[in-house]
Amino acid sequence: MAGSHAIEVVVFDVLGTLVDEPGGLRTAIRQAVPAADDASVGELLAVWQQHVEREQRCITQGHRVYANTEIIDAEAAQRVADEAGITDRATIAALSTAGQRLPAWADSVAGLERLGQHLPVVGLSNAGRAALLRLNAGAGLRWHQALSAESARTYKPAPEVYQLAIDAAGCPPERILMVAAHAWDLRGAQAKGLRTAYVQRPVGDPPTRSDAFDWRVDGLDELVTALTAR
Repeated sequence: MAGSHAIEVVVFDVLGTLVDEPGGLRTAIRQAVPAADDASVGELLAVWQQHVEREQRCITQGHRVYANTEIIDAEAAQRVADEAGITDRATIAALSTAGQRLPAWADSVAGLERLGQHLPVVGLSNAGRAALLRLNAGAGLRWHQALSAESARTYKPAPEVYQLAIDAAGCPPERILMVAAHAWDLRGAQAKGLRTAYVQRPVGDPPTRSDAFDWRVDGLDELVTALTAR
């Protein structure tokens, strides 16, 4: 990984990059609708994801006043419930917090721990503050600092969110590495001058041919080894 010696701080996206967001949501939907087959669960997951993506986009575009992920997830859970015919309030309430109970990818916990012995590691997530706290605890993610987009009252890829990481790092953006499984996230970081690393996950937004990220790795172990070999 050429130029890794210039990196002072590593910033990680969380949802999808370090935890399996679709897998965790799929599990929660299956628990809420035990009679649903795989295809039906997939359709309900799409209802959830489309609502979250649409509402976050509305907020970044100024079409909706900021609402954190706890509010938006509760809305998504209600949409899933309406689609599935769920009326039990306790079931809907449990579903609304599914985004706070997402499993870490197999290499995430050990990778963060190993990297953290060499460099400051920061989480930068669209998850709200309280949701991020519970998500980190449940998945076993340990940071030197965890930043929520809620502090900027918008969502990635809005530039204000990446500025949170720049301010926290206290160094020039070109000495900060943003790691994500989403090309759209890395493009946002790149626009603020951060260096970028795409980590491949079974879910996410792969780079296109026009993307020029600094590094592309197949997993967190590869990235950590490169960053610590100096």
